[in-house]
Amino acid sequence: MADPRFLYDSKALRAIEVQAERASGDPFGLMRRAGQAAWRDLLACWPRAQRILVLCGPGNNGGDGYALAVHAVASGRDVRVMRLSSHAPRTDNAIRAELDYRNVQRRIEVFSDGLPETDLVVDALFGIGLSRPPDAETVALIDAINASRVPVFALDVPSGVDADRGCILGAAVRADRTLQFVGAHCGLATGAALDYVGTRSLATLEVSPHALFAAGARGRLLARDDLVLSFASRRRDTHKGESGNVLCVGGDHGSGGAIMLCAEAALRAGAGLVGVATREAHVGATLSRRPELMARGIATADELRSLMQRADVVAIGPGLGQESWSIALYNAAIASDKPLVIDADALNLLALHPRRLPAGTILTPHPGEAARLLGTTADVVQADRFGAAQALCAALGCVIVLKGAGTIVAAPGELPHVIDAGNPGMAVGGMGDVLTGVIAALRAQGLHARAAATQGALLHAMAGDDAARDGGERGLLPSDLFAHLRRLSNVPLHPPASS
Repeated sequence: MADPRFLYDSKALRAIEVQAERASGDPFGLMRRAGQAAWRDLLACWPRAQRILVLCGPGNNGGDGYALAVHAVASGRDVRVMRLSSHAPRTDNAIRAELDYRNVQRRIEVFSDGLPETDLVVDALFGIGLSRPPDAETVALIDAINASRVPVFALDVPSGVDADRGCILGAAVRADRTLQFVGAHCGLATGAALDYVGTRSLATLEVSPHALFAAGARGRLLARDDLVLSFASRRRDTHKGESGNVLCVGGDHGSGGAIMLCAEAALRAGAGLVGVATREAHVGATLSRRPELMARGIATADELRSLMQRADVVAIGPGLGQESWSIALYNAAIASDKPLVIDADALNLLALHPRRLPAGTILTPHPGEAARLLGTTADVVQADRFGAAQALCAALGCVIVLKGAGTIVAAPGELPHVIDAGNPGMAVGGMGDVLTGVIAALRAQGLHARAAATQGALLHAMAGDDAARDGGERGLLPSDLFAHLRRLSNVPLHPPASS
């Protein structure tokens, strides 16, 4: 069976479909199986839906809708098929699927200004076939779907969502569930698409896993069961130095909280020693909040160099600022031979003075910071998050953690990973500082850069989800994650053997 965690672009999936049709000798077989799979999924999710409205487009996605409608009619449901006036079938398979539908129920309605009463809307308008913003007539239909207040079931891709980039092409259907065909789409796992796809499922339509492997995935999802913090059990006589020494650098005047959050997160993610290099004014508050931290007020780069000698990993950026003090510390950290996790203002300083970074460096930009590093805008980054993450990775030669809905981790020569966890409550100041501390802690405990970035991003997102379950997303604070970071960092890799 194909692995639903691997993500593909539309070009690869189209090639796989063509190969599958040729190999089977039945060009219509794949569409027939798509209709069957969609009907089974519909029944499983909405078994009581009696009135079903299927909206069909002119291409193969519309053909899938007609194929589903045939099964719905055969089951005794009240089925209505509707399309735009210009959406008569155009492909051979869609024409055949429409004919099959007309053989069981002749009527096909044309959309004018509203939708009939129904229990469920099936979106089979475009799938991956839409590559430009929809026209006015299509927008009117999409608006009617979104205003219908009934569940929406999208076949393959919600119409108007770019299946490769995850952006919205002007207007898009908001689905409650999306059933993807053959392989999972990379664009449906990140960015704006996540507000439109609802729950995602996959029907491989009996396509050979070998065909998917040969086509090459563009990314891979990481979900809760992919958290594998593969640390050996600590010996009874272990000492703190064996669990890594993290130095967190930042906290200019007025921004002391950022570096405190980063440092405490490093402790909660298992680092044995965590130091803080910050403004003298923040030392008292840091020790009062978390006395386990080794906080030092520093004024010069030389003082920082002395502290870095003992560190295994340096995390720099949270609350760092961009003044002369900030620049001096940033330059000292970049020039060191220590593994680095770079965030926040340190990223902005890097954008002002671009340079190739040491191998193994981890950057954790949000879309705005990524845009400054790429010399573009946050909107451009969000319009193609995969492309932006990989462009940064290529330009800087390091591991990139592009934060946001569906965080993307890109590393040189590796398949990007997409974090399938996290929630909107995590969009609050300080949450990225916690992520920086988590990644630095995992790096200090022996994980290589890519593993520290992927596992750290997943651990952070899972802690956010668990914290949200405690009391809701609204009002979620970065410090609410700390107890969950500790608990999740100690989940055994395998259940204990029964005695």
